Amino acid sequence: MQQYRRLFTIYHTAVRYRLGELLVGVPHTSALRALLALPFGSVEGGSGLSRGKRLRLALESLGPIFVKFGQLLSTRRDLVPIDIADELAMLQEQVAPFSGELALQLVEKALGKPLAELFLQVDPVPLASASVAQVHTARLLTGEDVVIKVIRPGIDRIIDDDLVLLHGIAALVDSRIEGGKRLRLREVVRDYEHVILDELNLLSEAANTSQLSRNFKDSPQLYVPKVYWDYCRRNVLVMERIYGIPVSQLDELRAAGINIKKLAETGVQIFFTQVFRHSFFHADMHPGNVYVSREHRENPQYIALDCAIIGSLSKADQQYLARNLLAIFKQDYRRVAELHVESGWVPSDTPIHAFESTMRTVCEPIFQKPIGEISFGQLLLQLFHTAARFNMEVQPSLVLLQKTLLNVEGLGKQLYPELDLWKTALPFLEDWQKQRLSPLANLRNIGERMPEWIEQAPDVPELVLQALRQAGHPADKLTGLERQVGLLQRELLQLRRWRNGVLLALTIVALYFLLPG
Repeated sequence: MQQYRRLFTIYHTAVRYRLGELLVGVPHTSALRALLALPFGSVEGGSGLSRGKRLRLALESLGPIFVKFGQLLSTRRDLVPIDIADELAMLQEQVAPFSGELALQLVEKALGKPLAELFLQVDPVPLASASVAQVHTARLLTGEDVVIKVIRPGIDRIIDDDLVLLHGIAALVDSRIEGGKRLRLREVVRDYEHVILDELNLLSEAANTSQLSRNFKDSPQLYVPKVYWDYCRRNVLVMERIYGIPVSQLDELRAAGINIKKLAETGVQIFFTQVFRHSFFHADMHPGNVYVSREHRENPQYIALDCAIIGSLSKADQQYLARNLLAIFKQDYRRVAELHVESGWVPSDTPIHAFESTMRTVCEPIFQKPIGEISFGQLLLQLFHTAARFNMEVQPSLVLLQKTLLNVEGLGKQLYPELDLWKTALPFLEDWQKQRLSPLANLRNIGERMPEWIEQAPDVPELVLQALRQAGHPADKLTGLERQVGLLQRELLQLRRWRNGVLLALTIVALYFLLPG
């Protein structure tokens, strides 16, 4: 019964905000349009609101779960019209807090001890409140100032119910609405489900925070607060409290003497370091999660919060993305087209000439602008949109990357409008590519993989033989092949015995390059 009431609330909200008008491709005579046009009364002033604003207000009125879903939709600019994506990007995470006393009871229950045995003090008034959790300040018995993040009680049941409804709506749109498959709402809901379930598990966020902290250990560019693991549970996270300046408070940053130009450039460098050196990037870099240390003025240091959403690229995607970006910088559209095919991002039968011509059409008008007016993130976005016409498969890791890049660039230009992302990014990419292709890097890769190769070598002949048998070779040919494979197998077994000698030789060669002359 509760689910039916919730479904009616969603339906009533859709009618009030005239969301039926967003159903592109649905005949005006359809039953669905008729249902969404019933006279429940439009929201006040609704006739003058854009479709994006009406959708945003509808999601806000439906509560935190739909707010989160709207935030995810705003990142899917490959699927959602730009005007709607821009409006949904305005959704705020601040929502009404739940009882502070209840929050402290949840902390006690999760940690299994009275608060007095864990903390010197805990503030029952929340410091901040978001859609999934809220934060309270506290002090440990050892004197450290910390924050306690607590998951909203009962939010998991609400999320489960809403996920069932969202999956049903997505399936309905996919199967019953003309052009619905193109929207890929099922995929969007699946992505949303992964994101929201990860956010419900604060142990996952704690682990991400610890990894990001290790990646930037002793870094002058980025500081990540310490996690106090003894106080962490699935619904409770305790970490170091920070006292930086919110990155959106430009006047306060200037008053503190922060070098704003350097701050903007450092943000770009941190992003590319996470993507290409670590393949582990904070994928929720909106201003509420980014602070600036007061202690480093000329060489500013960022502070990263809320590591619930993390992105990662495979080595292959890293390589192809870097090579694509370098080719774009050099306006080598033929290479851009070839790399899309080589990477498998578009089908192998994609006509290279047509794809190259389309890339040129997209990029050339942009390159005619002054470098300071070019948006790197918007260019990448347009390229993904264009590639979709050639049946480019949606890459979830690239979508997260695109969203994060747009956040980083927007943040950088808000801080320093003259920020030249291209000038900052190009040397980084060229240096990364040069290091990746250096002899020493290749020696290290060989050294790392050699034990695995030699360990697997004895199995190769048998695998080859099985493949040939499955391919239907005649028996007389197989007899000769078996003899040859047997000889090869014996030789590979001998090679396996030489493994330690090979690894020793590689170690000596690597030391030759590493030790100072």
